[in-house]
Amino acid sequence: MDLNYTPEQQTFRQEIRAWLKAHVPSQPLESFDATRAGFEAHRAWERTLAEGRWGMVTWPESYGGRGLDLIQWLIFEEEYYRSGAPLRVNQNGIFLLGPTLMEYGTPEQKARFLSAMASGDEIWAQAWSEPQAGSDLAAVRATATRDGDNYVLKGHKIWSSRAAFADWAFGLFRTDPASERHKGLSLIFFRLDAPGVKVQPIPQIDGETGFAELFLDGVTVPVFNRLGGEGEGWKICMATAGFERGLMLRSPARFQVTARKLVELYKAHEDEVEPSVRNAVLQCWMDAEAYALSIYSTASRLIAGGHIGAEASTNKIFWSEMDIAMHKTALSILGARAELLRSAPEAGDIGRWLDGYFFSLAGPIYAGTNEIQRNIIAERMLGLPRA
Repeated sequence: MDLNYTPEQQTFRQEIRAWLKAHVPSQPLESFDATRAGFEAHRAWERTLAEGRWGMVTWPESYGGRGLDLIQWLIFEEEYYRSGAPLRVNQNGIFLLGPTLMEYGTPEQKARFLSAMASGDEIWAQAWSEPQAGSDLAAVRATATRDGDNYVLKGHKIWSSRAAFADWAFGLFRTDPASERHKGLSLIFFRLDAPGVKVQPIPQIDGETGFAELFLDGVTVPVFNRLGGEGEGWKICMATAGFERGLMLRSPARFQVTARKLVELYKAHEDEVEPSVRNAVLQCWMDAEAYALSIYSTASRLIAGGHIGAEASTNKIFWSEMDIAMHKTALSILGARAELLRSAPEAGDIGRWLDGYFFSLAGPIYAGTNEIQRNIIAERMLGLPRA
């Protein structure tokens, strides 16, 4: 892999940097999980990105993108995080469902959903997990019963990311009532304001509503809203999980920026901390760079026609545990001051480290728990027998 950027890539980087400098809000937006107003402010930012055709640069121009490759996407992500631009409220759509829809959707489905997704006009939530089927998605019990040209959805979804304020959700449903485990599942889209859908927000550890519980009681959706063939949901879901765990959802730029801020924090407090903290900071920096190189390698392989396989699980474990390590190291540098909430008058930027730490604790859980990922690595990559 050539680690040098081409002149064209360097020019592209400057174009992104200039646009972001001119358009990134001067003040941070209110959290999209805190209030409807914050959510809508982030939707407006998504529309601003779409106007510049930066909503999802790898998508074809006909769907609001620029038709660029994954290396250019990584360059965009580096500049995006470096600029301090708002987090992407539609990440479930553009980073997870969008690529899956691009691969498995019909031309009509792509035309219907992708442009509205890229523009922020329709924000998406995940609706995979259920009370008895969290990381074990094969245990899904929610049903989709065929009724002519429609499905009737019934069931109970939980930990649905962004569902408190989003417009649409995508989820796994059992379309074959006689099926078990991985068979007989289909991936289906439904509107969150449809008759029969009850949305119950779930507060996070920080009190914000990043999740919701969904109760589906006779929700009618057209068969058009099924992605792929009936019963192909598990295969398609695993493709989506590959994007989530292995590439799209957590680009390396996110962690490289955190690592740089961690180094700055350490330098500002070097005289106040134990010498061993220096080693922890260095390890975090090296891990962020190693993760970036790994993702560049994965992107190069995909550009050459490869696919994301079970190795996505190794990525997921690595970035989720690295995120915790970086924030724990920051809190150790700050000492007792680390307990200040972001809203505290004396907090300054300290509170952001505590917020980041709270969020990092979810990393080993969402996108499939790290325990599940280790099972996948053992069975599918190492060929070890089941216990």
